[in-house]
Amino acid sequence: MGATGLLVAVPADVREFENYHWHASPSTYLAAIRKVAGAVPVIVPALLDESDLDILFERIDGVLVTGSASNVHPALYGVEPSTSHEPFDRERDRLSLTMIHRALQTGVPLLAICRGHQELNVALGGSLATEIQDGEGRMDHRAPEHPEQAGRFALRHPVRPEEGGRLAALVGNEPFPVNSLHRQAIDRLADGLAVEARAADGTVEAVSVPSARGFALGVQWHPEYWAETDGPSRAIFEAFAAACRERRDARAAG
Repeated sequence: MGATGLLVAVPADVREFENYHWHASPSTYLAAIRKVAGAVPVIVPALLDESDLDILFERIDGVLVTGSASNVHPALYGVEPSTSHEPFDRERDRLSLTMIHRALQTGVPLLAICRGHQELNVALGGSLATEIQDGEGRMDHRAPEHPEQAGRFALRHPVRPEEGGRLAALVGNEPFPVNSLHRQAIDRLADGLAVEARAADGTVEAVSVPSARGFALGVQWHPEYWAETDGPSRAIFEAFAAACRERRDARAAG
């Protein structure tokens, strides 16, 4: 799909590499934005302040909050940090949570994936659990050991959409397979969120924001990896793109 004039903002991860402080984002998310949503991805550095974000949000049509190897700092949801919560990226925390709040306040469409899904819950007052595979009756949601990314991101367990929910409106009410690469998950659900899908062990796999002025969906799995070939993954990105187009057109109309 070619670009349609849409701009989708992606908050950057911050990494130390080759003696530089990098602000970057994994290419799989950027490719899904470009190829499936038909938008231009804009990586937003964690250097921005409130006035910079004012300018940014006047121009963008959507926000996609990505997954990451880092985790939300537990101090943000009232838990004492430990080594099991690491690694952290406090600059990413600040930027992502601020952008999530801005998107919800302004009606800019929001798609939050993996870490982003967890950030959405924390931003609205929820908490996270770590090392969930150690809990009684819980599945092992961590990434499988595999030499190739396609193997690590393989679709391997079903999630069941909430019947009649916002996710079900996109993908249907029947269970469908997703990939799984996380060891943290939603613990206490934020009051402002609605559960849209769960795994068989009860893990919250998708949420929405019923009060949001625009599209606002969080998913724990990685639809970006299979967005070009997997039906549910594509449906999520296409719905996000449609919401971004509506936002662009409304802004153009004044």
